[in-house]
Amino acid sequence: MKKNVIVGQSGGPTAAINSSLAGVYRTAKDRGANKVYGMLHGVQGLLEERYIDLADHIKTELDAELLKRTPAAFLGSCRYKLPEIHENKEVYERIFEVLNKLEIEAFIYIGGNDSMDTIKKLSDYAIITGHPTRFIGCPKTIDNDLALTDHTPGFGSAAKYIGTSMKEVIRDSFCLEYSKGLVSIVEIMGRNAGWLTGAAALAEGEDCDGPDLIYLPELPFDLEKFGDKVRKLLEKKTSVVVAVSEGIQTLDGRYVCELGSSVDFVDAFGHKQLSGTASYLASYIAGEIGCKTRSIEFSTLQRSASHSSSRVDILEAYQVGGAAVKAADEGDSGKMVVLQRLSDDPYQCGTEVKDVHKIANDEKLVPREWVNEEGTYVTNEFISYVRPLIQGDVSPVMVDGIPRHLYTPKELSER
Repeated sequence: MKKNVIVGQSGGPTAAINSSLAGVYRTAKDRGANKVYGMLHGVQGLLEERYIDLADHIKTELDAELLKRTPAAFLGSCRYKLPEIHENKEVYERIFEVLNKLEIEAFIYIGGNDSMDTIKKLSDYAIITGHPTRFIGCPKTIDNDLALTDHTPGFGSAAKYIGTSMKEVIRDSFCLEYSKGLVSIVEIMGRNAGWLTGAAALAEGEDCDGPDLIYLPELPFDLEKFGDKVRKLLEKKTSVVVAVSEGIQTLDGRYVCELGSSVDFVDAFGHKQLSGTASYLASYIAGEIGCKTRSIEFSTLQRSASHSSSRVDILEAYQVGGAAVKAADEGDSGKMVVLQRLSDDPYQCGTEVKDVHKIANDEKLVPREWVNEEGTYVTNEFISYVRPLIQGDVSPVMVDGIPRHLYTPKELSER
């Protein structure tokens, strides 16, 4: 590489997103990039000319290792939706003005579906104007819903956390006995895709039966059937644990979380804030059955629990960061790096690049055949798909008994 690289992070962070950032930085420097800039708060920050030279913050190998083990988005994230080119050409002119000023050869964006929409639009504008900067997407999302890739960095660590925490919830639920039983409902992220919720089945093993029921958003949710199912389970056992996706919907298309209260917040991409599903269902069961209930939201812990990261996930995140730079250096643009599974036993995975136009604004959902006929649990095929992605541990660098992270850039701290 003869000029400079700029990298940004967008959307919800993961436990592995900074490992991809480390991979971008190291590979860009190894390939001869003069400078590697980091956008502060993604493309939104770039519009305001907020960026840093990553060399000022990743000075040693220890810094790079700390970065790989640091949760959240080191550069800061955003949910900024680029307008269509014909709607607001000035936004694109401003972005490319900054890219020209910084002599950017490669633009790498680490993110999910909405971030790939940004790569698509910027690469299209570059083609229209004949601009030489190359635009590559680096996959990231705990939701695991990006098309054309076997899985996404961030998902494996989140799945590992969910399987572990679900097992601990199940163990805890048997500590006390209640006359009418206890029903624990655990709400898991994922919006319209059930990959994360299905990972609750990983709790099952020789020492744990796993959750009793798992409900994914790919199938309509029937409230009355759910109540009947729980009632029958309580006739056989004193404790019932249920995993539900935040995005489960009734047959008429309403999110279950909307049955209890209205969802007011909607982001720039039109996504409603989904929260309260477990709370609503716990109240419903308490009213219908009269048993003790509790609702549990893993919430942001699913994406920030770096102490429970999967080694496979961290290594693959670093790998796709490097592959994004390599693709740009070799002339690709308007592409996203994808992970291609080569074998399950032993597990092997490689990288390719695919046209981002076939990925942006699409959703990869859990196949129907990976959910049982009743729609209340995932199949062995699902578990076999997920299990290789949670293998291995990444030990935090501990200082005084607490994990040490790489400091956030001063510019972000003062924002």
